[in-house]
Amino acid sequence: MGTIILASASPRRKKLLEQIGLTFKVVKSNIKEALDVHIEPHTLAEKLSLQKAKDVAKKEKESLIIAADTLIVFEDEILGKPKNAIDARKILKMLSGNIHIVITGFTILDSSTGILITKSVETKVFMKEMTDEEIHRYIATGEPLDKAGAYGIQGKGAIFVEKIEGDYSNVVGLPLFELTKELKKFNV
Repeated sequence: MGTIILASASPRRKKLLEQIGLTFKVVKSNIKEALDVHIEPHTLAEKLSLQKAKDVAKKEKESLIIAADTLIVFEDEILGKPKNAIDARKILKMLSGNIHIVITGFTILDSSTGILITKSVETKVFMKEMTDEEIHRYIATGEPLDKAGAYGIQGKGAIFVEKIEGDYSNVVGLPLFELTKELKKFNV
């Protein structure tokens, strides 16, 4: 195993890996995140993370690749990133005052041996009731537009989260506890 690679352009995932002291490089995968709503959410998140890891493995031999995909599930509906501000408003109105599930699937792939681990982690998020004005102001910041569920718990969106049950870093985009547990199997 050579270089550790994060197969993601997400600045949040990059920051999480830096937080735990990993030395790595970023190589974005070319996989388009198509939400197949007919697949069970854990399976879908794992499948998307595996596709991203395999895509990057084609270019990066002798590497340990970490890929992830985060989904929001609300009332059995999978929510991805909003298409635009109107979509972000719709998503935030749905989540307002309700509980949703954040699922992150991740894959660790050793491209030199083909050995891989794919798992998913879920965290329950309780959102406060948001006023139309709060939603409007939040969307105007631009923060919701590149995030699954249209909010960032690590940013301005934190004020809307009453509490969580589970791994905080999972909601940000990478479940560090489970990830580090699995990385040990690759001697990292």
